[in-house]
Amino acid sequence: MTSNNKELDQKVLEKYLWGAATALRGTIDAGDYKQYIFPLLFFKRISDVYDEEFKNALKESDGDIEFATFEENHSFQIPDSAHWRDVRAKTVNIGSAIQSSMRAIEQENPDTLLGIFGDANWSNKDRLSDRILIDLIEHFSQQNLNLKNVSDDKLGNAYEYLIKEFADDSGHTAAEFYTNRTVVKLMTMIMNPQPGESVYDPTCGSGGLLLNCALHLKDEGQEYRNLKLYGQEVNLLTSSIARMNMFMHGIEEFKIIRGDTLSKPAFLENDELKKFDIVLANPPYSIKSWDRKSFENDPYGRNIWGTPTQGCADYAFQQHIQKSLNENKGRSIVLWPYGVLFRDSEREMRTKMIESDLVECVIALGKNLFYNSTMESCLLISNNNKASDKKRKIQFIDARKELKREKTISYLLPEHINKIYKAYKFYEEIENFSYIADIDEILNKDSSLNIPLYVKKSLNEYPNPNDVYKKLKTSTDSLQNLISKIV
Repeated sequence: MTSNNKELDQKVLEKYLWGAATALRGTIDAGDYKQYIFPLLFFKRISDVYDEEFKNALKESDGDIEFATFEENHSFQIPDSAHWRDVRAKTVNIGSAIQSSMRAIEQENPDTLLGIFGDANWSNKDRLSDRILIDLIEHFSQQNLNLKNVSDDKLGNAYEYLIKEFADDSGHTAAEFYTNRTVVKLMTMIMNPQPGESVYDPTCGSGGLLLNCALHLKDEGQEYRNLKLYGQEVNLLTSSIARMNMFMHGIEEFKIIRGDTLSKPAFLENDELKKFDIVLANPPYSIKSWDRKSFENDPYGRNIWGTPTQGCADYAFQQHIQKSLNENKGRSIVLWPYGVLFRDSEREMRTKMIESDLVECVIALGKNLFYNSTMESCLLISNNNKASDKKRKIQFIDARKELKREKTISYLLPEHINKIYKAYKFYEEIENFSYIADIDEILNKDSSLNIPLYVKKSLNEYPNPNDVYKKLKTSTDSLQNLISKIV
C-alpha cells in the first residue's frame, strides 16, 4: 500500500482513523485503544509533514538537499532511521522499532515533544503481535497526512472525533479525558477569552477546555495564536493526548505539564502560584485519595476558606482555582456535581466563599451530561472584578431542562446554549429561569446555593392538583375493587 496523496474530506478522514481502532477490537480492551492509536497517528502526521516540508525546501533551493534538512525548515526534527517509512520497512520486532523511533523523536525535540508518545509497552508481543502492528502500520499508510491533504482544522476535528468515539466505546474511562463538548462550548462563551490573555486548566484532561478557548477566538476572526495556554494533568497518557491534541490543531504556544495539581502545582512564580486571567476546569469529583494534611498548612496559601474533609477534595480544587486567578481581573468557571452548592459538610467554606463576594453566577445543568452518570451538574462562576451592579449579588440560572437527551448521554443544543448565555451576559431575571439574589439573602438560607431556593417555579410547572386527585381516586377505586374480589 502507498499513501494516498489527495485532500481528504472530513468524513473520509474520520472513517479512516476509526478504522485503525477497530483493527484492535478483540485484541485489547477498548479503554486501551487510545494509548496506541493516538501516538501512531501523531507519529504518522509529523513524518508526513516532515516530508512535505523537505520537498518544499528542496523546491525553494533548486534541489539543495543539505538546505532541505536544515532545522529551521521543519516543525519537528526526525532523526535518521526514526521516520515512519523506517518502521514500515520492518518485518519483525515491529513494536520495538516503533518504540525506538518514538523515543528518538522525543529526544531530538526535547523542548516540545519530550514524553509526548506516552509509556505504552509496544514490544509486548503477547499483547500486540508483529502481525497486528504490521496491519496497523499499513492501515495508517493508506493516507498521506501532510498539511496539503489534511489541514490542522480538519485533523484537529478528526482527533476530537476519535476522543469522543473512544469515550463512547470504553465508557468507564471516558470521564478521565473527555468533557461533554457542548458544555465546553458554553463555558468558553461565558469566559469570553481575549487575544493575549492567559488561560489555565488545573485538571486539563485531553485539553478540550484550553483548546476551545483558542478555537473560539479563531472562529470569531480574532488573533488566537498569542493566547497563552497552561494545563496540568495527573495522568501520563492523558497529558500526552492533550499535548498531541494541541499540535494536531496547529496550536504551538502552550504548556501542559503532567503532575498532581493539589500536591505539586506545576505553575509557580517567585515561589507562589502563577496567576492567570482565566481558569476553566472540570476537576475529578469528590476524590478521597489526596494529601489533606499538607493542605492544612499549604505553602501556597490555598486554604483560604478552610480544609475540606478527606472524603471530598472538591473545595480544595475550588480554592486552588481561586488562588490561581489574577487578583485584579481573574475569572473562572468550574463544572461541578450539584452537591457542591449545598452539602452541609462544606457549609463553612462555602459561607466564606460567598462572603468574599467573588461568586458571580451559578448555573444548574441537567442530568446525563456525563458518561455513565445520571447526576445533575452545575457551573460555578467567579470574578475578581465584578461589575458594580453585581457587587454583593449572585445570579442563579436554572437550566436543568435545557438539554437534549440521546441514548445514555445528554447534550446542549445551540438554542439551549444561547438561552443560558444570554441570561448570563445580559444579567437578566427571567421568570422560572433566572434570579439575582443579594448575598445576605443567601447567607440567611444557611449559605445554600441550591438553585430551586431562588429560582421559583410557577404553578404551571407542576402537575394540576385536580389531575393528581383524579389519578389518586382512580387508583384507590381499583384497589378497593381488587380487595372486594379477594374477600
